[in-house]
Amino acid sequence: MIVRHLRKLSRSLKRYNDFFKAPVQILAEVRGLADLVLRQQTREFQAAQPNPLNRFGGKCFSQGDQDGITLEILRRIGALKGGTYAEFGVGNGTENNTLILAMLGWKGFWVGGEKLAFNYRPSPHFTFFKEWVTRENILDIANRGMSHLAASALDVVSIDMDGNDYYFAEALLNQRIRPKLFIVEYNAKFPPPIAFKIKYDPEHVWKGDDYMGASLESLAGLFRGFDYQLICCNSQTGTDAFFVNRDYANEFSDVPADTADIYVEPRYHAYRRYGHNVSAKLIEELLCA
Repeated sequence: MIVRHLRKLSRSLKRYNDFFKAPVQILAEVRGLADLVLRQQTREFQAAQPNPLNRFGGKCFSQGDQDGITLEILRRIGALKGGTYAEFGVGNGTENNTLILAMLGWKGFWVGGEKLAFNYRPSPHFTFFKEWVTRENILDIANRGMSHLAASALDVVSIDMDGNDYYFAEALLNQRIRPKLFIVEYNAKFPPPIAFKIKYDPEHVWKGDDYMGASLESLAGLFRGFDYQLICCNSQTGTDAFFVNRDYANEFSDVPADTADIYVEPRYHAYRRYGHNVSAKLIEELLCA
């Protein structure tokens, strides 16, 4: 597959001696080749990981391979067939960690600062809060979301806010929001045993640099204090850490106990394209019907 794309790219370059005569076509070939290389590299990296959960990584709607890991975790704990989710930080709604759960018939709510890419309208099984999240208001938002869903608890919570993630998770845990699975973005620049988290700032905006979030070591320590076990970091991008309630520890006896063996370094290589383009219509019908 990769060789075929290299040959195709070579033919394109020979046909257009002047690169600027066909920049769009050549750029598309380069991007296609990059995606193929990334896919192969990711598969090899997953297979080499000491954590068996990484081998289940795969993308459907997630930015990287989080979807496949999520499905395997839920399969192990017997929670695939229905539940409730909450996701804080969903972008425009076309690429995140909980759309895969909506596809399984789960109900849930999203929170974010961006306008969604589809025509949003609340339904009994889904709602969206376009709000700025702080440590002080996150519990109120969570309670409003659960009230809308007529749910007394959440089964999966995902937090990807590019900054105060540690403090948001801590605020929910302190108020007894204890889902079966917690997915939290970590700052992969800092490997175990480095403890790091940014100072809490309710107005923090990520500037695209390394001042964001918290290290895996710090997050693992936080969750350990609330009887959660770190079980995986996603392989493709090295951005999200997965924590399960210790009630399910027996289902993950094959997972390494050492945080350093679960840690994945920063591999911020998201696919530019995966299959066909994401359809806003598909997501609208899925969530708002």
